[in-house]
Amino acid sequence: MSFTLRDLAYEDIGTVGELEQELFPTDAWPLEMFYTEFFQPDTRRYLLAEVDHRVVGYAGVMVLGATADIQTIGVLPSFEGRGIGRAMLTELLHEARARGADNVMLEVRADNPRAQQLYTRFGFEQIHTRRRYYRDGVDAWVMRLLLPAEEGPRA
Repeated sequence: MSFTLRDLAYEDIGTVGELEQELFPTDAWPLEMFYTEFFQPDTRRYLLAEVDHRVVGYAGVMVLGATADIQTIGVLPSFEGRGIGRAMLTELLHEARARGADNVMLEVRADNPRAQQLYTRFGFEQIHTRRRYYRDGVDAWVMRLLLPAEEGPRA
């Protein structure tokens, strides 16, 4: 199975809102929030993952100064474990570095070991726990990745 990544287009926001409701029913962002995010390209970038022209995942990053925040990553359960989340996270980290970030933050549900493992494989470390962060009372792990400086060309 192959997939492609592309930037979120205005016309995709409704589809992303539907996926958000399916993937995160307790804590889904309202559709208006995706529109707000979309119209802030100076500090945001959102991606879609597609299989056979069907949106199966999405992800976004916000970069303010030296700090980036992974806003969201979601992949339909039937497409998990195929490298889609890893590819989107890789692209978001590249974007963060390109925009000048030297550290990346995110929150992940304490009861989501699959996502925690993905982030840990990328070098994220848990630095804090936000108690009862999610609407259903589940804690959030705050995780951080320090981005190493990119090496320039050797003389």
